Amino acid sequence: MQERLQKIISAYGRASRREAEKLINDGRVSVNGIVAYVGQSADISCDEIIVDGVSLLQKDAPVYIMLNKPRGYITSVRDDRGRKTVMDLTSDVGTRIYPVGRLDLDSEGLLLLTNDGQFANDVAHPSKGKIKTYLVRVSGDIKEGLDILSKPMQIDEHVVSAHGVKLLKQTESGGILSISIHEGRNRQIRKMCAHAKLRVLSLKRVSVGAVTLGNLGVGKWRHLTEAERNLLWKKTF
Repeated sequence: MQERLQKIISAYGRASRREAEKLINDGRVSVNGIVAYVGQSADISCDEIIVDGVSLLQKDAPVYIMLNKPRGYITSVRDDRGRKTVMDLTSDVGTRIYPVGRLDLDSEGLLLLTNDGQFANDVAHPSKGKIKTYLVRVSGDIKEGLDILSKPMQIDEHVVSAHGVKLLKQTESGGILSISIHEGRNRQIRKMCAHAKLRVLSLKRVSVGAVTLGNLGVGKWRHLTEAERNLLWKKTF
């Protein structure tokens, strides 16, 4: 899949997008042996991307972990504004890794990290159909909100729909919902709830595909088991 070089370099943990653009401008990035230029796109699965003489693809032994991300951390390798990142919580992994997908600053729960580019692409790409499930505490008219959430809706010029929506608990001011999606667009759950006139009070991802967060402590990480890795490699539907 063709993507902008800055985005690829950032996703693989080599630099922030702004820093990646500077690396490209300085002539420190090449694609298939040719010096790259800002605005160029590439496909990590078939193009050789070199940054400062080192291949972007990791040569270390592959590492696959899950983190229970707390609120207040951004899903990025580094942040130009000095905010806390998920890398602060995984500094003891022992090798350079990067996040697979994102959870926004105010969201928490299951986040996968790896140094295996093919694994990251396969898990994150929408064509693999990885269903992601979230526990969402909301306020507002639950009955009306559930009706809206159960139907396709247009958000940011895209038609999206929930894979599944369940009311787990009703409260005086709203309730707790289980919402499953597979598109994974930017802040999709929050935007869907806003469209349904529901205010999100908390949002926690509890599963990716068949892999669940379980009882992993907040801010803690662990290696994925071989069985979990195999489940994530498989196409869901």
